[in-house]
Amino acid sequence: GKMVDFAGFRMPIQYSSIIEEHNAVRSGVGLFDLSHMGEFVVSGDEAVPFLQRMTTNDISQVEVGQAQYTAICNERGGIIDDCVVYRFEDHFLLVVNASNIEKDFDWFERHLSDKVSITDRSKDYCLIAVQGPRSLELLLKATDKSKEAVESLPFYCHCTVTIEGLDVICARTGYTGELGYELYLDGGGADRIWSALSDQDMDCQAQPVGLGARDTLRLEMKYCLYGNDIDEETNPLEAGLGWITKLDKGDFIGGEALREIKSKGLERKLIGFQISGRGIARHGCEVIADGTTVGHVTSGTHSPSLEKSIGMAYVETGYSFVGSKLTIDSRRRQLEATVVKTPFWTKGTAARAV
Repeated sequence: GKMVDFAGFRMPIQYSSIIEEHNAVRSGVGLFDLSHMGEFVVSGDEAVPFLQRMTTNDISQVEVGQAQYTAICNERGGIIDDCVVYRFEDHFLLVVNASNIEKDFDWFERHLSDKVSITDRSKDYCLIAVQGPRSLELLLKATDKSKEAVESLPFYCHCTVTIEGLDVICARTGYTGELGYELYLDGGGADRIWSALSDQDMDCQAQPVGLGARDTLRLEMKYCLYGNDIDEETNPLEAGLGWITKLDKGDFIGGEALREIKSKGLERKLIGFQISGRGIARHGCEVIADGTTVGHVTSGTHSPSLEKSIGMAYVETGYSFVGSKLTIDSRRRQLEATVVKTPFWTKGTAARAV
């Protein structure tokens, strides 16, 4: 398929077709090679208070074997990155965005105490995501040992499994809205695991999925993409990430600024919109209402599952309500849009009992 140079990594935008890959994840199972993601190991006696200070969510609520979605903010409350934290017996594994590995690591190192250590293990870990309603079925076929652990794994938890004789961290998180698992492999052998998953005899073939469908899948769930919908100029409250921002947990970097932002009231909000008719709104397009610019589009695409044009935009709070009518200025065309309830895709299987 077409390749894209992504943060120094060569990644396919698509293997077959974006729509085909997208539909495979919604109805069957898809495989994603996400080895470009970053992995940091945090350990030491003060790892918990350190992560409590460095992240917006409440790390004290995470037990061994659990995972948490969280954000890292600067002093102004701007988002340095969003990440997933996995808790183990004697360490935490942080999974960060590929484009932010260096920046994040520097930020953490700058705030270290002598009772915490952090190691960048990004080059050592490979990551394969198995996503879709039939992901568990596929994973069980490929797993040599510990099938029970996978089968009973709750949402946002992790365990260790053996595939092709290799020990793999298996986490039930995901970025598609469907049931899905992330396989973290420390060291070589990812190609063996990819092949083992690809070769399982299932009536729905496990489709390899590229960046194109990864984007349409996450957008249908209104999941933020770093660099598009969130960055250091946006804060988690306006981005709709208040649920991972625990303002009352005690002191954390950005906490003071965020409490002030909240008390003043949000000036803008990240909304989901649907376009009536044809045309796709792209990142950066102006959003107009009542004849004035009230915001800008952060992400937009044609939704394969809804067969409609959808997107996300920051708009002034007064225009952020479901049903608000907006005009999007796209390549000298005016697109008529309406703020809609999100997620756009509501039939996802991610958190279902398996």
